[in-house]
Amino acid sequence: MATDCNFSNTTPEIVELAELCRKNGCIDPELYTKYDVKRGLRDLSGKGVLAGLTAISEINAYKTVNGESVPCEGELLYRGYNIYDLVKGAEQGQPFGFEEITYLLLFGDLPTAEQLKKFNNILAEYRKLPTTFVRDIIMKSPSNDIMNGLSRGVLTLFSYDENPNDLSIPNVLRQSLELISTFPLISVYGYQAKAHYIDGGSLIVHQPLPELSTSENILHMLRADSSYTELEARILDLALILHAEHGGGNNSTFTTHVVTSSGTDTYSSVAAALASLKGPKHGGANIKVTMMFDDMKENLTDWADEDAIKAYLIKLLRKEAFDKSGLIYGMGHAVYSLSDPRANILRESVKGLSEEKQLYKEFALYQLIEKLAPEVIAQERRVYKGVAANVDFYSGFLYNMLNLPLELYTPIFAMARISGWSAHRIEELLIAGKIIRPAYKAVREHGAYVPIQDR
Repeated sequence: MATDCNFSNTTPEIVELAELCRKNGCIDPELYTKYDVKRGLRDLSGKGVLAGLTAISEINAYKTVNGESVPCEGELLYRGYNIYDLVKGAEQGQPFGFEEITYLLLFGDLPTAEQLKKFNNILAEYRKLPTTFVRDIIMKSPSNDIMNGLSRGVLTLFSYDENPNDLSIPNVLRQSLELISTFPLISVYGYQAKAHYIDGGSLIVHQPLPELSTSENILHMLRADSSYTELEARILDLALILHAEHGGGNNSTFTTHVVTSSGTDTYSSVAAALASLKGPKHGGANIKVTMMFDDMKENLTDWADEDAIKAYLIKLLRKEAFDKSGLIYGMGHAVYSLSDPRANILRESVKGLSEEKQLYKEFALYQLIEKLAPEVIAQERRVYKGVAANVDFYSGFLYNMLNLPLELYTPIFAMARISGWSAHRIEELLIAGKIIRPAYKAVREHGAYVPIQDR
């Protein structure tokens, strides 16, 4: 029996079979128009197909004027509260707001000071992993990709749960709170394992501290000397708040609804959501933005030359620069048209941090791209709605200024969004609706079966 399995080689036989996939798997794009199929579950204007109801959050990109739908500045509401008000309230109240927002998303009301204190104590109590989990699960098989390691860790926790398949709301809430509390541990320890065993660096394992907030614990566990400034922790906390939830229709949250509707366990549902979030068209976009800017800075001699910047952006759209995807990462959104409120909020914090870190030129370049990209996209592409910077445009720059490793950019997104996923999973279980199963139209012609000897 062979013991040396190599999963990285693509053999000529596989390449040949892949050609059959390509030959028989392509569908004429015109058929989507012919049968009025809403690709991506969105119409040409970008409006999503209504697939469900939710009381958790709301996204508005249009308003009705004289009976017509017209674009407006983007709005995001958590449980009916405007995100601008929630962020402002967090800045004026508790030192850190992510835990308060998590409470709001899960339970539907803003907590009193006493309720928040009890909730924080619960999170602190759950902020631990099973005995030997770090050694046996995280350290023994470090992953090159922290998102994959996080998914594996979540699925493995199923085996440590005495009631993993119990779908009662108290049990699912308990599982959700444990995952919300342990996501930072699994992610940061996964990164430290990679940094040591794969990259050859030092091995650092700091225990979380119960008196620290989520953002503080992330920085405490990540950095060798556990040091961080209050500004750094507060800005990371802000990023967690802005990424915690974004409606039921975003890809990973919709995945949560779809998988939950099948009656599966919490760990499987969350692992499916993680798989969705990892994609570069979703949570992985902030990494792409950072890499795109690195490539841009290497290819531009003058970061203030608008003509040169426009030329580079045109090359991006024409698949002649960076990863040749034809995308300007961080620009545009499936829902928002005129503005993404999360990007607006982050922009101000990024500006302040860039001044503290003396990265004025970098911030000026980001602002210039934000200004020029919509013009270039309108010139090069047929667009049906406005194009504005989305939250990923600034979050990667923010994480870079916080000296966070690139490998943790998307896991940080997950550390925040697990709060929203948990709220939506509970909502789907409370609805106790049908299994989600949309229709697909078959377009392959029928054929008569031919015996193998006659083919």
